[in-house]
Amino acid sequence: MRADARRNYERIVATARDVFAEHGVDAPLDDIAKAAKVGPGTLYRHFPSREDLVEAVYRGEIAQLAGSAYELRDTLSPGDALFGWMRLQIRFITESGGLAVALKSAINADSETFEHCRKQLNDAVAALLEPAQAAGIVRTDLEPRDLLRLGHGIGAATAYADDAGAERLWSVMLDGLRAS
Repeated sequence: MRADARRNYERIVATARDVFAEHGVDAPLDDIAKAAKVGPGTLYRHFPSREDLVEAVYRGEIAQLAGSAYELRDTLSPGDALFGWMRLQIRFITESGGLAVALKSAINADSETFEHCRKQLNDAVAALLEPAQAAGIVRTDLEPRDLLRLGHGIGAATAYADDAGAERLWSVMLDGLRAS
C-alpha cells in the first residue's frame, strides 16, 4: 500500500472508531468519510462494506489490547505484568462504552476476524499467564480464557460502579487467582 493510501486507511479506521463510539456501528459511512477528510470513494475502496470497516476497527482495538500484554511481559515481573494487563483489559471494557460489544455483535461469530481476534487475545494472555504460573504467583489450573472471561465480567459489572466497588471486585478476583 502506498504511504498516502496507508495514511488514509489509518485515518478512516481511527475516525470510524470515534464515530462508532459516539453514534454506534450504524453511523452513516459518508459521515465517517467526511470526518476523516476523505471522499466516499476512498472509504469504499478500502472498505467495500460496513462490516469490513467494523472488522478493521475491532481488529485494531484487539491488536492494541493484545500488544500491551507483550509490552508488560517484557518490562515487568510476571505477577505485575499479568495483573497490570488484567487492569488494562477491565479498563478497556469499562471505557469502551459498549463499543467492543457493539463491534463484536456486528461481526459474524464464524468470521475469520472473530477467530483471529480470539486467538490473538488468548495468545497474549498465555504469554502472561504461563510465567506467572511458573513463578507460583497464580493458580496452575487457570487457562487464558478464564482470565479473559473474568476481566470481561468485572469490566461489565463495574462500568457503572464507583471506584470503591470496582476495587473491591478487583481485590476479590485477585485473591481467587493467587496460588495458595
